Amino acid sequence: MSVVTEQQEVLDEIRAADKLFLTTHENPDGDALGSLRAMQLILEQLGKDSVMFMARDEFPLPREYGHMPFDDVLLEPPADLKDRLVVFLDCGNMDRMPVDFLRSSDARIVNIDHHHDNTRFGHVNLVVAEASSTAEIVYALARELEVEITRPLAEALYVALVTDTGKFMFENTTPAAHRMAAELIKAGVQPQVIHRQLYEGLPFSRIQLLARALAKVQRFDGGALTLTHLTRDDFALSDADESDSEGIVDHMRQVEGTLVACLVRELVSADGRRKVSLRATDDRVDVSRIARKFGGGGHRQAAGFTTDTELHKVVERLRSEVGAQL
Repeated sequence: MSVVTEQQEVLDEIRAADKLFLTTHENPDGDALGSLRAMQLILEQLGKDSVMFMARDEFPLPREYGHMPFDDVLLEPPADLKDRLVVFLDCGNMDRMPVDFLRSSDARIVNIDHHHDNTRFGHVNLVVAEASSTAEIVYALARELEVEITRPLAEALYVALVTDTGKFMFENTTPAAHRMAAELIKAGVQPQVIHRQLYEGLPFSRIQLLARALAKVQRFDGGALTLTHLTRDDFALSDADESDSEGIVDHMRQVEGTLVACLVRELVSADGRRKVSLRATDDRVDVSRIARKFGGGGHRQAAGFTTDTELHKVVERLRSEVGAQL
């Protein structure tokens, strides 16, 4: 089925629905949060009864997203969930659903995403792998629905766009992404304000945690894999929380000769569990293929997974998987 046909099916579903339930994947990033808020603002203009949902343990949101207005998000499912059209945004598969009750729901599901490995789990799917972000797809829907691109809507979309393109530095930064950014700036977005909110004003705890990560950097296989790790003690001694590790893996990516950058961090909230973040510097290694083998997922250049495997075994497996693609 063509993207045009898929888009039309989603438009038909939205227009026909009176009540909608919007959600995204667990541990939401900027694209997830921005797309979620943007869709809510679009539906408000259409006069729809729509609600946003995120799991209670997602709050507080990471510092960089604290400025985004989510005071009205639901933390429990509404009693009338079965009567609502469920719209998933930026969610690649059922395993990334925020809570189990959605897996057993009888509600009709619309799946809007740009992950190339999306499992198309919805009754209706709009998956555009060529899009820079899910926000780019949502923006196209907004244009088709002829809603006004208000400043709040533009800001939500811009947060999603700038974060998922790595500040317009990743390979998914397309001409369409730049055209979209230009239109959002015309609608009132102030890029310098968004940049400060997302990337500046860092708490000292984050700097301390970064210092600990940089002190542990290791390079393997001629520098192809650049890796660091953080323990629960590192978080405690830095007075940091898990959100303070955001962006550390990108420092590994900047090292000359690196093909794959990796951060392995122990989860503060789950003893014995580790979160692994992967970044590729070009198209020679598809890190989403590696992440999927560990039960995770993502994009070709940005992916991740959670594991119980010990650090040295994770490193061995990563070296093997990276080498297999070279």
